[in-house]
Amino acid sequence: MDSKEKIVVVGGGFAGINFIKRIDRNKYDVLLIDRNNYHSFPPLFYQIASSGLDPASISFPFRREMRKMKPRPIYNMGEVKTIDVVEKKLTTQFETIHYDKLVIAAGTINNYFNMTDLYKYVYTLKSTSEALRCRNEILDRLERASITTDLEERRKLLSFVVIGGGPTGVEVAGAIGEMKRYIIHREYPRINPDEVQIILVEGSDRLLQVMSPSSSRHALEYLKSLMVDVHLQRRMQSYEDNVLTFSDGTKIYSEMVIWTAGVTGVTFEFKGASPEMGPGHRFVVDEFNRAQGIDDLFIIGDISYHADDAYPHGCPQLAQVAIQQARTLAKNLNDGEFKTPFRYKDKGSMATVGRNRAVADLNHVQLSGFPAWFCWMFVHLISILGMRNKFTVLINWIWAYFSYPTSLRLLLHPSRYPLRSRWGER
Repeated sequence: MDSKEKIVVVGGGFAGINFIKRIDRNKYDVLLIDRNNYHSFPPLFYQIASSGLDPASISFPFRREMRKMKPRPIYNMGEVKTIDVVEKKLTTQFETIHYDKLVIAAGTINNYFNMTDLYKYVYTLKSTSEALRCRNEILDRLERASITTDLEERRKLLSFVVIGGGPTGVEVAGAIGEMKRYIIHREYPRINPDEVQIILVEGSDRLLQVMSPSSSRHALEYLKSLMVDVHLQRRMQSYEDNVLTFSDGTKIYSEMVIWTAGVTGVTFEFKGASPEMGPGHRFVVDEFNRAQGIDDLFIIGDISYHADDAYPHGCPQLAQVAIQQARTLAKNLNDGEFKTPFRYKDKGSMATVGRNRAVADLNHVQLSGFPAWFCWMFVHLISILGMRNKFTVLINWIWAYFSYPTSLRLLLHPSRYPLRSRWGER
């Protein structure tokens, strides 16, 4: 008779996949549930959006990764709808699953700050499919602008606004800026690069609030060198009829707005009891990543809110936090007792603005320019799953370093038919 307890993991991001790798599968049966059948690498979504990498380079099928694990965990595709913590079962659109222990590592979604229906009109970078949609729109606009003779229409097609001056916003604005400065005149000779308008809007007084003031200044300088217009201390209030309205009354016309301004936790419907909710719709956990008052429920990654003396407002929503939480939780469950509390060890932050342009705040060291850019590439390369993916990304980066033209600027629109029930079309 099999006496192993069943652990269900919701979400296969940095937290979920690292937990599955570390948990003792001789002691537990492990089941992963995720809406996608692959693990992706969010720090490089912006490179998909800017045609720097193809989606397969930063995505890795769960089943292929699990094939190497012995005993092998199980993957079920699905999106969790409800969780019954009394009956210890959860429901997806396909099935109902019972568990002995539940690990929620579902991550976050975009936060639109109560702007109703904004999600229908802005482009986002929280998934591989969203990044690919963004890439298609950028390329589509460049193609249409290259054939129109109407100057006003061309101006509208070539207006890009990025909302949010965090790492993602800075990186995608810098990537589009590199296209403006180095690519347009080579591949779209009928477009004057000066006709392309790129605006980055940040509500606070500086970019990269999570990093040092020095890194913020360098990032601003790099963006300006790429002909990106940066607007600080400007908060967006609405986006209607392609017009952005800000709190100071100013308005900007743009038909393509890329939203990177904030995140909020994924929502679930709980039955029996609900975990305590913290800021940002994150679930409050103790030092062992346990949900208080609910047996056998653990929450790790960006969706968890763990506060301590070092981080009284909660740990930052970074990949390293998720990875370290996953490893600590797996260790405690493997030991059969909770004696190792989670303590986040900050390994630094970094962001890239383009080739040879990056900033890095490491332990006791601040880097900028080429050294930071090289460090950024190395850290991200070793973090990608799969040797093939690492090799592909490296080759693409080497090629792009010596030659800006790339074969990845492909405009791939999905076919509309046949209609699929997945999007409620039938």
